[in-house]
Parts: sequence; C-alpha cells; structure tokens
Amino acid sequence: MENNHQTSRRDFLKKTALGTAGLAMSMSASSYARIIGSNDRVRVGIVGFSDRFRQSLLPAFMNHAKELNFELVGVSDLWNRRRDECEAHLKDKPNVNKKFFKVRNNDELYARKDVDAVIISTADFQHALHCVEAVRSGRDAYVEKPFAESLDDAKAALKAVEETGKIVQIGSQRRSAPNYWAANDYIKSGKFGDISMVEMTWNVNQPGRWRRAQLVSEIKKEDIDWDRFLLNRPKVEWNPRYYLEYRLFYPYSSGIPGQWMSHQIDTVHWFSGYDHPRSVVANGGIYVWKDGRMNADTFTAVFDYGPDNDPTKGFQVLYSSRMHNEAGGVKEYYFSNGGMINLDTNKISPEGGLKAEYAKAMNMQPNLLAETSLRSDIKMETGANTGGDPMTSLHMRNWLECVRSRKQPNASVKAGYNHSVANIMATKALHTGKRVTFDAQKQEIITS
Repeated sequence: MENNHQTSRRDFLKKTALGTAGLAMSMSASSYARIIGSNDRVRVGIVGFSDRFRQSLLPAFMNHAKELNFELVGVSDLWNRRRDECEAHLKDKPNVNKKFFKVRNNDELYARKDVDAVIISTADFQHALHCVEAVRSGRDAYVEKPFAESLDDAKAALKAVEETGKIVQIGSQRRSAPNYWAANDYIKSGKFGDISMVEMTWNVNQPGRWRRAQLVSEIKKEDIDWDRFLLNRPKVEWNPRYYLEYRLFYPYSSGIPGQWMSHQIDTVHWFSGYDHPRSVVANGGIYVWKDGRMNADTFTAVFDYGPDNDPTKGFQVLYSSRMHNEAGGVKEYYFSNGGMINLDTNKISPEGGLKAEYAKAMNMQPNLLAETSLRSDIKMETGANTGGDPMTSLHMRNWLECVRSRKQPNASVKAGYNHSVANIMATKALHTGKRVTFDAQKQEIITS
C-alpha cells in the first residue's frame, strides 16, 4: 500500500497492478505450492479486531487451532484502543503466541517475517484491497464477506489471488455447511428439475443493528489513521460514524446487499452454476430508522438468471430484507415445477408442484417431488444473528486445512467475485432506479 493516501482509486489500482510483475518474479513457483508439514506451526495475524472477529471468527479459529497447529501472533488495527483490547482479550488464551505483537497498520504487519497468514475482518469496502495487500506480501488469507463493494476492487483482488496462488477463503460460510452441500448435490443430480424461482428473505427488528453510539462518542481522530482508513474512497472530513458505523453509510458499505444478501445470493451461483445475474431491478428506502444513515432499512431486488446467449432459459430470484420487523426471519426457498427445497427446515417437498388434476387438463403428467430431508442428522442455523455458529466453525476449519494442503477452499475468490458482482449490480439498481445488466465478456456493469 502506498504511503500517499491522497491517490485516486484509479491510481491505486494501476500502481498495485504495476507492482505485480516484480513481486511475482521474486516468489518461486515452489513457494506457491509448498505443503506445510503437520509439525510446522502456522502463524496468523489479525487484520482488524472487529466485533465480527471477536464474536465469531475467533471462536471458530480456536475450535481447530490446537488440532491443526495454528496460532495467533499479532494484530494490525488503525485504532489504538482496538489494538489494546485485542491484546487484553487474547492474554493467556491458548493458541496465542506469548510474544503477541500490536502494529498500527498493514505496512508494519507485512514488514514482519513471523506472519504466514491473516484473517481480514475490516470495513466492508476494505476487504478486497486488504486481500490484495495480503497475497501480494506472500500471505494466505481468510477474507470476510462482502468480498468487494466496487467492481474495480473486486477485479484487482481476483487478479492478485490468481497471480500469487495464495490460499484465500471468502467468508461465505454456507459453502461449508453440509445441508447446503446436500442441496447442491440434489439439484445437480437432476432430481429437482430446473430451478424456476428462488425466494430469499432476511428480516430483523433491531434499532441498534450496526449502530455503535457509545463508541462514536468516545473515539478521537488522533487515535486512528483516518486517511489510511479511507483507502481509495473519496477524501472527506473525519466522521466517527463512518469509521464505526460504516455499514450504514455508502460508499463504505452497501448495507443490506453486502452484509446479508451476499450470503444468500452466493448459494444461487453455487447451485445454478451461473456466475452472475443477467439483470437486476431494485427498490428500497429508509422508512423507519431515521438516524442519519444513508443505506436503506428496507430493500427488495429482483434478479434474472440464465444463459447469456439464451433468454428463453433461466429463473427469477426475489430477495427482500427489512430491519424494522422480523416476521419471516431468514428464509431460502428454491422452487421447481415439481416442488421446493426449504433451506430453513432442510426439507424437500412436493409443495406447489404440478398436481394430477391440472396436468391432465393439459395432457401432461403430474410432477411432484418425493418428500425427503436433505440431511436427517444435522441442523445448521441460518438465523440473522450468527456468532460462533457451526457454519462459521466448519468454514474456518476448511480454510485452515487448505492452508496446509494448498487445496482450494470451499468459498474461492472467484465465488467472492461473483457475489460481489450481484451485490454491486443490486446496489446500483437501488441508487439509480434503473435496470442494471452485466456484460460478461467485458466484465462490466451497465445501467440501462
């Protein structure tokens, strides 16, 4: 990362790309594919001591660190308070190096020789660029979702990971949940039939969601590096809400699409095999929580998926989310002509399928799925308040194992890129009120 934080986004990405060749040449091919021995301890740095890290990623890491021989060695955080809190929180905990260090930024972190991998849980808009920093410095990374909040950033991170060959897991935990694997296998087997529609919701009633009022009143500009926080976003005056409540403010976060929709839309790409929507329209607004936020508290998007070269094939995805009434909770329903998959109950059923009386009138055969469970021995939580949950624990373990084996993790950087495309399209549709499409050949988002 350059020390001149006044560079534009274009300059930042251009200079990052120019630095690629020299670094790639300095890293031997064997360093990409090195199999880490079971006796070699893997040293992990923390990039951003966030609520997400403390409440979910840390417990997930600790579940497997001893068995797989990983340890936490240090933290990089722009706020001195967070650095001190991290040190105090990890003191005397197992799988933490006794010489645990604190650094002010990622330049200082990657200048060290005692960090093999990092867990990145910083602000939404920073994930992709922090991923670039990590892999260009030779580190593997676990990168929280959303992978990116701009297409340029997503492209830069995808390119960096592909060129360095580092092991990067995106925090889309459904990719590591057995019930979702079972749903994917069932759909891919052909038994389900063609997906005809998907309905997804994510509803909460939490006025404090993404608010940090007490911390906002306590933080001081002199305690953090504001210019470094902004990265390639426009340079603006110090605003503690942007720093601590970034999920409420664009362009630091898209809010609902990046935070919640990214999890669910990722399963659409996975199950269907389509990398991106063909088009998106969206609507929403701030209808209840009028607290100065910029991002919507109510959001609905309609996606069209299918082959780019055949508009007669495909399906629709209806996504809705509200933050002021929790009725409906978190739901994921996949429909075909023969019935549905309910990923809340993990049931496959003939509900809504083509019944005999209606089929006969059109000289057709009835189409009703056999009722069954995806997995009878497992219940994976899909609620809106994920903590040290089973999905995150399994997902973290997958990354740790892949760091050792050098195999690709469940949620690859390409999967992160794909969910980012969908999120960015939906956000642009919301902000412009226009239909948004994607040019797959040019990898460009188009507003029509």
